[in-house]
Amino acid sequence: MTRFTVIIQPTAEAEIDEAFIYLAAAASPEAAIRWFNKLEAAIETLGRMPRRCPVAPENDFFDEEIRQLLVAPYRILFTTQRRSVDILHVRHTSRRWLREVDDG
Repeated sequence: MTRFTVIIQPTAEAEIDEAFIYLAAAASPEAAIRWFNKLEAAIETLGRMPRRCPVAPENDFFDEEIRQLLVAPYRILFTTQRRSVDILHVRHTSRRWLREVDDG
């Protein structure tokens, strides 16, 4: 089975940090840690079979194929290359879809 290198882009890193801080304050530090561990495990699976994930709604707005993996209540948005997975964003499911020109 082909292994993919998973690369978390700086924007996605910042969004993960922001989500963690929010969950720690809104729920509890323990809940934030549980979510982060779940997110980390989900991201790890992308190294094995990223194309199992469905195309994201954002796919219609970009030239590259955008896929998503749900880790409630967040979506991991990513692209796949020959041997790598680039995680572009980690966004709450209640946020609007990304467009090619987006302010957030």
